[in-house]
Amino acid sequence: MRTHRRTRFLASALAALTVVGVLAGCSRADSTTAPAANQGTAAEVRLGFFPNVTHAPALIGVKKDFFKQELGSTKLTTQTFNAGPEEVNALLGGSLDIAFIGSGPAINAFTKSKGAIQLVSGAVSGGAQLVVKPDITSLDQLKGKTIATPQLANTQDVALKKFLAGKQLTDQVKITNLDNSKTLDAFKKGELDGGWLPEPWSSRLVLDAGAKVLVDEKTLWPDGRFPTTVVIVRSEFLQQHPDTVKAVLQGQLAAIDWAKANPADAKTVVNGALKELAGSTLSQAVLDRAFSGIELTTDPVAKEFPQLAQDSVTAGVVKSAVALKGFADFGPLNEVLKAKNLPAVEAPELTK
Repeated sequence: MRTHRRTRFLASALAALTVVGVLAGCSRADSTTAPAANQGTAAEVRLGFFPNVTHAPALIGVKKDFFKQELGSTKLTTQTFNAGPEEVNALLGGSLDIAFIGSGPAINAFTKSKGAIQLVSGAVSGGAQLVVKPDITSLDQLKGKTIATPQLANTQDVALKKFLAGKQLTDQVKITNLDNSKTLDAFKKGELDGGWLPEPWSSRLVLDAGAKVLVDEKTLWPDGRFPTTVVIVRSEFLQQHPDTVKAVLQGQLAAIDWAKANPADAKTVVNGALKELAGSTLSQAVLDRAFSGIELTTDPVAKEFPQLAQDSVTAGVVKSAVALKGFADFGPLNEVLKAKNLPAVEAPELTK
């Protein structure tokens, strides 16, 4: 009798474990392979960007409430970063949903996450320069010099390393990674020979610290256009809340249109945002110079991304160029553009 009860107990236990195992297996499958369902508008969207002129659409969108107007009841939470890699970590860690970010870190985020991050829009083209001490007048004089970039593997770091490799100057120039504000201070103190920097920092070194432009990155790209800042989103968030992503892109386009129609006011708004977020304002001369070097646009300049992926290899950030098929989803952006009678973004090499 005791043996019979023990047998029944073991059979029940095994059955229970089998059910648990099946449920656990279903849970794992759902989390790794099943696409997230559309859950409607999100209760909250967490947006990241930099306190840089090259993130002007985000700064204007927040300060002028363009995002909030489009988001309606969805709560907007914002967070600022100094450079792309730390922002990527926030996305991959699940503490951000959408980010304005450099093109290089955007590609690396897609690679690192194995497709859990997607490109959904452009934001800014141009706005990066190699600025140096006035006595450096040729590329050969960079040998033995110390040049700063905002962060290891960020967009400007990759651009500098790719450029040096193309000029056979790899390992002949010391590259240091500093926050942009620290780069300005170090340059003034004579501790740096220059920096490959985004706006407004290249303009600040030129106008506030006496640097000169050795290389304008525009000269290295066809038609002078390259994606300095783009918009990426966690793929799961895009699948769950496509209308929320679309609302953010509507807010961005509204901010860009407003800035183009009101250039003087746009500079004032950006300057106010920089004071609030970075603790200092820019002179009118710096603002004018910085804005003259950038283009605010939702166009991601998609045709340059294969080259950007290869640049990360050349710069030593990754070992091989990633296949970019599936990197982008321009569905929400194209809906926004269509509503404004604007041409759609076509990038079959990046989309599924």
